[in-house]
Amino acid sequence: MAASIIGYTLTMPETIGVYGGTFDPPHLGHLILAAEALAQLRLSRLLWVLTPQPPHKSRQPVTPLHHRLEMLRCAIAGAPEFELSTVEIDRPGPHYTVDTLERLRLQYPQAEFVLLIGGDSLHNLPTWRRPEAILAACRYVGVMRRPGDSIELEALERRLPGLGEKIRFVDAPQLDISSSTIRTRVAGGGHYRYYLPPGVYEYIERERLYR
Repeated sequence: MAASIIGYTLTMPETIGVYGGTFDPPHLGHLILAAEALAQLRLSRLLWVLTPQPPHKSRQPVTPLHHRLEMLRCAIAGAPEFELSTVEIDRPGPHYTVDTLERLRLQYPQAEFVLLIGGDSLHNLPTWRRPEAILAACRYVGVMRRPGDSIELEALERRLPGLGEKIRFVDAPQLDISSSTIRTRVAGGGHYRYYLPPGVYEYIERERLYR
């Protein structure tokens, strides 16, 4: 983005959203939240950062990476404002958010970043690896709340000073759906088709995932 001031052209840094997760599988709820964050936080683009194995889920089974990678490609196909980032796939684990942001800064040195997290992750943010460095690396922390989610900002600010001024809430219609619910429905032979982008549904059926 460029702006002209008294004959001089200034290049404004683009603002990039960083949306990380296992996306196992990516569903319509993910896409709705991403689209609302893009619009409400005025992001120039949004990076979907696929996490091979989150540190906090080290003991939980996760669908093989190549399947999740292909499902995510199907989910965001045709949306130029959405980009798949392999920043965590391209390096060995464990994968911590602070390290991911530092690597993204090397890839996009002129950009500002908005870290997108859920309300539940916000509660735990002070316990993440180097949370102060996470705040320093971000312009904002975009928080996508669930209905009825109670967030005590004063308590969080005491645990992580400076957090309050960084938070920007994203308001979006919330679907009562999760990746774990979809996996359970597939395994049990239940209905799940219309919770997913068509390409993701077709991929799950073709590869017989979650059976």
